[in-house]
Amino acid sequence: MSMTIAQKILAAHAARDRVDPGELVQVQVDLVLANDITAPLAIDQFRKVGAGRVFDPERVVLVPDHFTPNRDVRSAEQAKYVREFAREQKLTWYFEVGRMGIEHALLPEQGLVGPGDVVVGADSHTCTYGALGAFSTGMGSTDIAAAMILGQAWMKVPESMKFVYRGRLPRFVGGKDLILHTIGDIGVDGALYRAMEFTGEAIGELSMDGRLTMSNMAIEAGGKAGLIAPDAKTLDYVKGRAVRGYTVYESDASAEYAEVREYDVSRIRPTVSCPHLPSNTKAAAELGAVVIDQAVVGSCTNGRMEDLRQAAEVLRGRKVDPRVRLIVIPATQKIWQQAVSEGLMDVFVEAGAAVSTPTCGPCLGGHMGCLAGGERAIATTNRNFVGRMGSPKSEVYLSNPAVAAASAVTGRITDPSEILK
Repeated sequence: MSMTIAQKILAAHAARDRVDPGELVQVQVDLVLANDITAPLAIDQFRKVGAGRVFDPERVVLVPDHFTPNRDVRSAEQAKYVREFAREQKLTWYFEVGRMGIEHALLPEQGLVGPGDVVVGADSHTCTYGALGAFSTGMGSTDIAAAMILGQAWMKVPESMKFVYRGRLPRFVGGKDLILHTIGDIGVDGALYRAMEFTGEAIGELSMDGRLTMSNMAIEAGGKAGLIAPDAKTLDYVKGRAVRGYTVYESDASAEYAEVREYDVSRIRPTVSCPHLPSNTKAAAELGAVVIDQAVVGSCTNGRMEDLRQAAEVLRGRKVDPRVRLIVIPATQKIWQQAVSEGLMDVFVEAGAAVSTPTCGPCLGGHMGCLAGGERAIATTNRNFVGRMGSPKSEVYLSNPAVAAASAVTGRITDPSEILK
């Protein structure tokens, strides 16, 4: 009767003693999420079927973060539509400009997700919350409309893959490098509709920020979810934040996995995904000939405090290459404020960076950093498909914050150890 953490969470939410991979189950959801791009579509479907009220105004969360602050009239109309729905439904958790943040950084920070939860969101990077030991996954807007009405969702129970990270992390190597290395190993469909379970002593060494980064990019390997069993660090993080009770689950020692992969992290170096797939990975040190026009530190992947501190460590006392535009985007208002209190904003501005209010903008080529044809960017974001950050003739390289900052200083892709001995 052994089960993985993914099976246990889904079984509990399906009121079953056990579920098995491949089964289709109806689960109660703890939280439903949408943003300014995906919520309007869900609201349209909500109206179309004649629904009157959401199932629970404390469990539907709307965060306008992709095109906000509004970039144009169309995005302003979308945000207004979401805002009016939130007010009509008297939603407890609606986050407006000035109080919002990038959704996948904001929800953990606000304690809206806890261990053992089932979370569905109309955004593919909803898998981020797996770092807290929750089963969280992205869905289409029509499915999200149904979840907003019923508080339920149908899911096929996924197989699980286990990834074991052994050894000690080298300097400048963190969660972003581990997940990029993993995606480079298995490919962008290597975990297709599987729950990715991250474990091993190197995961225990990671901060919560680093773990959230890893789970965030599970979708880039095709994963349905990216789970890390809660430990003392997790519980320290959720204590004092959690707005609801939570349940800690972990996989049984005899649980069955579709595949198990092990990595010696001491051999992993700062890693970069080259155009045009997250799986096209190389060591940063091998890419010194690649000249860049823009560097971005931010997004739901790497816009947290640890990320800003890493970038500031590299930038302190240095200047951004005059040919490079460096954009820094704290992921939430609290992170922005903490960066100010720690003096990091002074470091960024003195180095020659532009610092933005929280927004997803440049990650999806929305605003605040779109690329022109022929330009190259290195970014701490999560995708580098053709045209992802602007022109289809541009190129995007993905990295951790230290690599992005070092590259901004030199004007070419740079391993941070090259300038920080």
